[in-house]
Amino acid sequence: MKTLFDVQEMLKKYGFVNLMSNRLDGIVLMQQELVQLLESGIFQKSDKDYLTAALILKREARIESEKQEGDKI
Repeated sequence: MKTLFDVQEMLKKYGFVNLMSNRLDGIVLMQQELVQLLESGIFQKSDKDYLTAALILKREARIESEKQEGDKI
């Protein structure tokens, strides 16, 4: 798993489909879904898939936030 698309495909396996038109909102929603999967016991904090997905989502959220801040200037 290396990209946001890979994370979306992984979440799709668990019934989550992202239909948000705003990319940053979609990323935040995917982060929340990942936390719910952790809390429901599907993932453990030490699972490689969980850790990788969390890092990818954090990175993508930072990139999108920086883009949106740059557009405002």
